[in-house]
Amino acid sequence: MPFLAIAFPVFDPVAISIGPFAIRWYALAYICGIVFGWIYARAVIRRPALWGGQSPITLLQLDDFILWVTLGIILGGRTGYVLFYNLDFFISHPAEIFELWKGGMSFHGGFMGCVAAVMLFCWKRNISVLSLGDITCAVGPVGLFLGRIANFINSELWGRPADPSLPWAMVFPNGGPLPRHPSQLYEAGLEGLALFVILALMIRAGALKRPGLILGSFITLYGLARITGEFFREPDPQLGFLWGGLTMGMLLSVPMVLAGIAIIVVVLRRKPLSQDKASTPSPTPDAP
Repeated sequence: MPFLAIAFPVFDPVAISIGPFAIRWYALAYICGIVFGWIYARAVIRRPALWGGQSPITLLQLDDFILWVTLGIILGGRTGYVLFYNLDFFISHPAEIFELWKGGMSFHGGFMGCVAAVMLFCWKRNISVLSLGDITCAVGPVGLFLGRIANFINSELWGRPADPSLPWAMVFPNGGPLPRHPSQLYEAGLEGLALFVILALMIRAGALKRPGLILGSFITLYGLARITGEFFREPDPQLGFLWGGLTMGMLLSVPMVLAGIAIIVVVLRRKPLSQDKASTPSPTPDAP
C-alpha cells in the first residue's frame, strides 16, 4: 500500500437483513432521503412567515405528492442511466433495465423525473409549479447527501488517482492499487451538506416569497458542485473521458447551470409575494 494511503473500510453491502428480506445501503439511502426530506418539507410548509402568508401547498397535498416524486426519482433515474451512461449494454440486455437492485441510477435523469412529477401533480391539483418545485429542491440535498454516502459505502464511483502524500487518499478494493480521491465524500459535502445549508439560509432570508428562486438556485448550484466534483471523480469506465477531457456528468450539468441562471434572472425581476399576509392562518392541518 502506498505511503500514507488509507485502506478502505470494507462494509457489508446489506444494511438491514431480516430472514430472506434484505435492504442494501443504496436502497436505504433512498428510503431515508425521502422520509427525512418529507419531514423537513412539512416543517417549512408549517411556517407562514417563510412564505409571506399561507403556504400555497397544504400538508395533505405534500403527503399525496410523496408517491408521485418517489416514482419520478426511480423511473427518471433509471431511464437517465440507461440512456446517458450505458445505452449499448442495455440494448443488448434489455431485461436488465428492470434489475434495479444491481445499481445504476442517474441524478440528471432523476431530476427530470422529479420535474415531470411536479408538473403533472400541480396540473392535476391546480397548485403552483414554482412553489412545489421550491419545496422539492429545498429537500433534494438530503437525498443527495445520503446517496453519495451510500456510494462510498458500496466502494463505487470512486475518485481519480491522487498524490500518495494526500492524507485522505484511499485505496478502494475494486479500484486497483493506486490511492484515490474519496470523491463520493467530496460530492456528499458539496451536493449535499453545503447545498442544503445554502438553500436553508436562503429560505430563512425569505427566498420562498419569490416562487422559483430556490428552484433556480438549486439547479445552478448543483450543476456547479457536480462539475467541480467531476474533476476528482473517475469517469464511468464504459464512457471514459469525452471531448477535451470532459465527462458525461460535466456535459449534463452545463445546461442545468444555464437554465438555473435563467430562472433566477426571471424570478428576481418579479415582485415578491405580499408581506401583508404574514398573519394568515397556518396551512391546512393534517387529515385525521
